[in-house]
Amino acid sequence: MKVCYFGNYNREYNRNQILIKGLKLNGVEVLECNSRKAGLAKYIDLFKKHQQFKNKYDVMVVGFPGYQSMWLAKFVCRKKIVFDAFSSIYDSMVFDRKKTKQKSPKALYYYLLDYVSCRLADLILLDTQEHIDYFVRQFKISQNKFKKILLGSDDSFMQPRAEVKNNDKFLVHFHGSNIPLQGVNYILGAAKLLEGQNISFNIIGSSIKKQYQNNKYTNVSFLDNVTHKDLSKYMSKADVCLGVFGDTDKANRVIANKVFEAMAAKCPIITGRSQASDNFFIDKDDVVLAKMADSQDLADKILLIKNNKELSNKISDNAYQLFQKTSTPKILGRELLNTINEIL
Repeated sequence: MKVCYFGNYNREYNRNQILIKGLKLNGVEVLECNSRKAGLAKYIDLFKKHQQFKNKYDVMVVGFPGYQSMWLAKFVCRKKIVFDAFSSIYDSMVFDRKKTKQKSPKALYYYLLDYVSCRLADLILLDTQEHIDYFVRQFKISQNKFKKILLGSDDSFMQPRAEVKNNDKFLVHFHGSNIPLQGVNYILGAAKLLEGQNISFNIIGSSIKKQYQNNKYTNVSFLDNVTHKDLSKYMSKADVCLGVFGDTDKANRVIANKVFEAMAAKCPIITGRSQASDNFFIDKDDVVLAKMADSQDLADKILLIKNNKELSNKISDNAYQLFQKTSTPKILGRELLNTINEIL
């Protein structure tokens, strides 16, 4: 099997790295046809690069983000096309990040990117059933055209490490960006409530540091972005890792990459209760679920894990086992390969 992985996708983004690695681990030859040039130049570059792969592959996968590449994929490809939509750009830009108003021309542009891209594809990949339900409802696409492929994590980077923990303080870890989905303000609200409780927070993310580092938090350290290798070390030193807690509709449909990373690192996890998390996890069995957009409940859940070592060990062990069964690159690559074989 030969797959052409096509588009102006970000090669450094976890989603693409995991799917490409997963396919390779399952014996697939992946031919990467990628351009990160801007504007019209990226289409010219992709067209030229595709010429060397023409008639040399069995199926095309358009990587994330691929909304702007789908029309060219359809033009150059005579094989089946798998579109890794991963998430809706319309929902992300209009409703989650509120970059433009719902009835603006730019909102229509984002809507059409999702709508047209999905209709050009033979198969569409999304990370949760809740995301699939949203696309079916919002863009009027048949449920049968979608396949759920979890986000997962690269277990060559994220794995249990025997790091020395600081027994003097209970350490809470979070990494991410300062977007509404993440709910950083609620995490910092919980940190404020937990001042004086011998609990410290490591918050990794350059955009978060820029926004909040001048605020007065006695128990929070703000750090810039770090490499995956270093991120794994930070997580292994933590007593608990945090997921997402935003109050947007999108937050209800995702299981964030950082959650899978914590599972792979065998770190206890607290994340927001949502439809997606309820359908994948069992509360207090493999994670602890907190109310979305609720600093007080998050603070209470942090104290719950701090004061219950048995629960902490249980959820970290079970989450790691769940990751091994469902979310490694090899497993996700096999699921994608099986799905590709079904449409060929």
